[in-house]
Amino acid sequence: MKSLVLTEKPSVGREIARVLGCHTKGKGYLEGPKHVVTWALGHLVTLAEPEDYDKKYKTWRLEDLPMMPRQMKLKAIKQTSQQYGAVKNLMKRGDLGELIIATDAGREGELVARWIMEYAGWKKPFRRLWISSQTDSAIKEGFARLQPGKAYDNLYASAVCRAEADWLIGLNVTRALTTRFNAQLSAGRVQTPTLAMMVNREAEIKKFIPKDYWTVRADFGDYFGDWRDTSGQGRIFDFRRAEGLLEKTKGAAGKITDLKVEQKADPPPLLYDLTELQRDANRRYGFSAQKTLSVLQGLYERHKLVTYPRTDSRYLTKDIIPTLKDRLNSVTIGEYAEYTRPLTGKPLPVNKRIVDDSRVSDHHAIIPTEEPVRLSVLEADERKLYDLIVKKFIAAFYPPFKYERVTVITTAAGESFYSRGKVVRDQGWKAVYGRGADQEGEERDDALPEQVLHSQKKGAVKQVKDCKANKSQTKPPARYTEATLLSAMESPGKFIDDEELREALKQSGLGTPATRAEIIEKLINTDYVERRGKELVPTSKGIQLIGLVSEELRSPELTAKWEQSLSEMARGRQSKAVFMTGIREYTVKLVKEVATSGAQFKADNISRVKCPDCGQYLIMIKGKKGKSLVCPDRSCGHREAAEPQVSNFRCPDCKKKMVILDKQGSKMVRCKNCGFTEKMADFKENLSAARGKGAVNKKLINQYSDQGTIGTNLGALLKEAMESKE
Repeated sequence: MKSLVLTEKPSVGREIARVLGCHTKGKGYLEGPKHVVTWALGHLVTLAEPEDYDKKYKTWRLEDLPMMPRQMKLKAIKQTSQQYGAVKNLMKRGDLGELIIATDAGREGELVARWIMEYAGWKKPFRRLWISSQTDSAIKEGFARLQPGKAYDNLYASAVCRAEADWLIGLNVTRALTTRFNAQLSAGRVQTPTLAMMVNREAEIKKFIPKDYWTVRADFGDYFGDWRDTSGQGRIFDFRRAEGLLEKTKGAAGKITDLKVEQKADPPPLLYDLTELQRDANRRYGFSAQKTLSVLQGLYERHKLVTYPRTDSRYLTKDIIPTLKDRLNSVTIGEYAEYTRPLTGKPLPVNKRIVDDSRVSDHHAIIPTEEPVRLSVLEADERKLYDLIVKKFIAAFYPPFKYERVTVITTAAGESFYSRGKVVRDQGWKAVYGRGADQEGEERDDALPEQVLHSQKKGAVKQVKDCKANKSQTKPPARYTEATLLSAMESPGKFIDDEELREALKQSGLGTPATRAEIIEKLINTDYVERRGKELVPTSKGIQLIGLVSEELRSPELTAKWEQSLSEMARGRQSKAVFMTGIREYTVKLVKEVATSGAQFKADNISRVKCPDCGQYLIMIKGKKGKSLVCPDRSCGHREAAEPQVSNFRCPDCKKKMVILDKQGSKMVRCKNCGFTEKMADFKENLSAARGKGAVNKKLINQYSDQGTIGTNLGALLKEAMESKE
């Protein structure tokens, strides 16, 4: 009996098939002596739509909510139904005795495979391939130690709960908001609190009133000092006080009353998880979180140069230790060779900052594989991301960055002036990044700039050469960038007052490393947030939405607790039934709150184009296929492209070129000059009829259509033309 291997993507399927010796091509699969390898195209099966449960749900009505199916159903996705059919047919083959799940090793990958198996009716045994890299050796090792499929039942349960919770809350609240406020609005258990953080920050910025303040700096000749009061505060909000300090200290004699030298050692930064890599790529290269994930996926799947991307751990497990030397050898090329050579020929300094099994759940940190590297084949963005990963990996085995921190307090006229300096003793891991690199690990105090102080001595007498007051203004909180938003999503505890819950949320967050990029993109694509350079700015629509949804739903507290519950469920510590009961009860509550709300929504995206059916002004919305103009009255349903395709059809009335519209799946032509509108099918029918008569001059037909297609007025026009000739 052969084994059926199910992968998530065709590219991964082909690689595994090659390693397993499966070279015979079939329709949607590759076959070998012992294995048949097939693939999904992402998800092939999904949760059924509301109308699949009841036809009444085709029409969105507030009175039909909440939609609460007793048992959630599955359905094949229409766009990929052909490949689903191929997989289903393979599952029916009598010579296939077991199935090996080889989808991505994570919660969503488990869901991809299990839903296909469940919907197709797979009843035979199954096992799980769980690997963190796509190299040939990793694939071979993975198949040599396949895990029982049942061992991942809890992971599957958590994935199903995540999907069903999103269906129940997302679809019900979205329909409730849309029908109650007659606008295209949506909400979700993760996207809404994420949006709320940005809206709250924007409110803080708008109500912020800048205040003038002054700082005082004294020049002692060979160094300078910044004034501080007894509490360490250096800002002075009263100019008269700043002036008094200047008069008091100018020309005064001073003395170094305190000199403190601290020996500091900053350890190497931790290895990358997905979120930290997304943050770094955004800060350094302006990459969006989604772009980083996409490029990283290519390095993992196509080039096989890095380990599994969608990880939330920054540590390795003990079983990786024997491979570390080989991984370093693989990156001993180009500029990296200079930094890897000092590590060769001696044991690697592996410690708890690198290897800690207790800090790894499903996947270890992102590190290079043992695969030989050809940097020349990498695209520019791939090269940048790979560079970050390799340098972080090499730096992890370097010694700490060692330096002396010198703090000098100079007292003049009874006032204290602080100075700070640093003397580097050992570059340590920072040598890997070169000079001027801004790396984590070093605390910086921008209020006390670093300067050369190593020659100063306590008790030395100093003269104030000059003293100046510098005027500044307080600044509002900074808007979120993708880097800072990812941090806020990862650690939402600071937005929660409850100390016990805040402590618990250190292990959870909003969404997962694999979904946060998608959430940010969704907020942008639905016009709740817009990018302005690196900043993320909520739109009027996004700000209004937060005012319409439940306070609980826009708080990170509840959604973070759900993510925590899902993680606990994956470990077998949380009941699926209990979790889903809570979700259903909460869905009912949310719908009721929206239905009874007295709030108002005012669209700010109203166009100047009137609906050709009901006369209302159309609103502009963004979708996957670009911008569209939609009638605000849902019962009307008119929709057209914001920039309609200009056709070569001439209007029979005013002879102007018409545009092509798509009205509820039916192609129409419309004259924007005089309003003449007709179905596309009628043009073709009339053209065919006109050509069939044969007696009509082609020039006359072309008068109404540059391509020989004309409207339903054709018959009358041609008759009039022929009568005039007679």
